[in-house]
Amino acid sequence: MQAIADFVTWLFNDKMGVLCLIAGGIVICLIIALVMERKTKQRYFNHEKSEDDWSLFGDEDE
Repeated sequence: MQAIADFVTWLFNDKMGVLCLIAGGIVICLIIALVMERKTKQRYFNHEKSEDDWSLFGDEDE
């Protein structure tokens, strides 16, 4: 239990721990956004693209 307490203390009280916490949150949010974008693209695969549409992944069929 002391190891967990030390880790939490480092995570929230040390400057490097806080930076790791913020960077980890950004990475997790980025992964979630990419997975949700892929699922949305699979669900609406028959959407006809117009000139205003853009692709995050750049895999256009032209």
